[in-house]
Amino acid sequence: MAEERHAEQAESDPRRYRLRFRDSLVGAQMLFVAFGALVLVPLLTGLNSNVALFTAGLGTLLFQICTRGRVPIFLASSFAFIAPILYGVQTWGLPATMGALVFSGLLYVAISLVVRWRGMELILRLLPPVVTGPVIMVIGLVLAPTAVKMALGQSGPAIPQATALAISMTSLCVTIAVSLLGRGMLRLVPILCGIAAGLFVSEIAGATSWDAVAASPWFAWPAFTFPEFAWEPVVFILPVTIAPVIEHFGDVIAISSVTGRDYLREPGIKNTMLGDGVATVAACLLGGPPNTTYSEVTGAVTLTRAFNPAVMTWAALCAILLSVVAKVGAFLSCIPAPVMGGIMILLFGAIMVVGLNSLVRSGQDLLRPRNMVIVAVIIIFGVGGMQVSIGGFKLAGIGLAAVTGVALNLLLPRDEPRD
Repeated sequence: MAEERHAEQAESDPRRYRLRFRDSLVGAQMLFVAFGALVLVPLLTGLNSNVALFTAGLGTLLFQICTRGRVPIFLASSFAFIAPILYGVQTWGLPATMGALVFSGLLYVAISLVVRWRGMELILRLLPPVVTGPVIMVIGLVLAPTAVKMALGQSGPAIPQATALAISMTSLCVTIAVSLLGRGMLRLVPILCGIAAGLFVSEIAGATSWDAVAASPWFAWPAFTFPEFAWEPVVFILPVTIAPVIEHFGDVIAISSVTGRDYLREPGIKNTMLGDGVATVAACLLGGPPNTTYSEVTGAVTLTRAFNPAVMTWAALCAILLSVVAKVGAFLSCIPAPVMGGIMILLFGAIMVVGLNSLVRSGQDLLRPRNMVIVAVIIIFGVGGMQVSIGGFKLAGIGLAAVTGVALNLLLPRDEPRD
């Protein structure tokens, strides 16, 4: 009787993987929640939006395979890599940048193997908040000038500054208003609301052109870009992976608290990080941005109580189907830069605040000499544009800041406890 009762409970558990057609609309809703952030990364970096949709869907399916369909998480474009992608594409071209990002995914896989071997404690010892917090802050601060230039109409086709400001500030204000005052599902899509408001003002101001949409076919395969491999972009981009590794840990804790199931134990952080790494490798092999777990979708899971991981399977399939609709990518490419610039001001600032918050929550005294040195050097190296060149080897920006932070944390003597 006890075994039958246990079987019945397992069958009725809402957290159990059950692929049912009736959940397909819920899955489409999850994609809608993620859509704004998902396409924002390719819009900012010049990557193909349809490829990003395809690789988000593919990455989520691979993540589910690695975690045996246990975790209701959706994977899509990572904001942590915007700055290195922008610099990498400008310096080495898109294929070489994608090749470097493949190694970022492989680093995820390597870290998952270390966790499987030694546990998460070793990673947390190497990457404490006093290192990861400032690195995340640097990512947001380095991107700030890009956001302001786009908001002022100084990027892309020329738009008068007064018009650009009207568009960008509308996007910014609506995004803020929806995130603070929205209710239900509306509160989960502030980026989409901000884009819609900005487009409305752009249309009134005559700052939009839809010629590309009219000229685009309805359906076409995404324009995949295959990687090339060179050591210099790999060395530049690889250290940036430090920040999203720690973010991944926090995202898994968040979805565990929402569903009431400890995913750190089963399927384990070793498997969730493996899934994230495999998804990122697959995405970058096809020319898509690196993948990461999406907190927006975790918020939607909290609201809808859709704990069944198969819902994310439907979201992934919807993303793949949408990726072959060529007019979607054409429409996104027509969005004026100031529309995105207003939203970016908030998003890049939010990245900086996330790093600051991780420092605050760690309870570290930043006036202690050791902590002050680590945080100060990371931020100034990263924001100030410090470079280290030895022969043909060059390390700069976020990558240099991350490597310096890890080295200082390992080499500096611990502070003596205060009386």
